[in-house]
Amino acid sequence: MMEQRVIIEMGMGNDLHGMDYQKAARRAIEDAIRHSTLPIFQSIDLSHTEMRVQVTVAAQEPDKIDAEALKSGLPRGRAEVSVVAGGLNIPNEETGDTAVVVTAAVEAFLPSQVGKWVQT
Repeated sequence: MMEQRVIIEMGMGNDLHGMDYQKAARRAIEDAIRHSTLPIFQSIDLSHTEMRVQVTVAAQEPDKIDAEALKSGLPRGRAEVSVVAGGLNIPNEETGDTAVVVTAAVEAFLPSQVGKWVQT
């Protein structure tokens, strides 16, 4: 079945003192989904289960992120989460802390809607 991307949102999350990549990743996803709403579901009477949600999370140490656990933070759709190298670590030489910055892209795909809508 052909799909169409209907939204892409980016987010950023951090953990300033604990170097907790999972926490930073969760915050990045939350940041991205706070910037969007999809009223299309009510407008065309489409079930949220029709939507595939693809999340890409980028961190300096991707192996410290549990992609499967991040799925539970996604409120709608069939979620897929992948983790790649990226993000940013910012060391503080005075304190020994490292701030962890993780980025996330959240994309939503629906089955093709071509020919299903009529503009009035």
